[in-house]
Amino acid sequence: MRLIHWLVTAPLALLLIIFAVSNRDSTVVTFWPLPAELAAPLYLIVLLSLLVGFLAGEFVAWINGRRWRREARFRARRIEALERELAATQAQLAAHEGATRLPAPGARSN
Repeated sequence: MRLIHWLVTAPLALLLIIFAVSNRDSTVVTFWPLPAELAAPLYLIVLLSLLVGFLAGEFVAWINGRRWRREARFRARRIEALERELAATQAQLAAHEGATRLPAPGARSN
């Protein structure tokens, strides 16, 4: 698994480095309704745009996963309750078996 991680990460990192070195020219970005301008290297603008898009997508996915997280918490609490109930039942059964244990065959009663 670690090998697969590096086989994907190393070429991707190399590609990003080559992209950054090749696109160092300064570019001006304007935000139309606002009087703001941003002058930065092209690679920085592109990579920041990708990062903002990724984070926005992760945020939307996190919000949409709310139902599944809630269900997982409910199921975890239910499992814990059932395990406690099982342990209590097993303890009762062990106590009951100890109290009603039959004598071994061939044993004498006094």
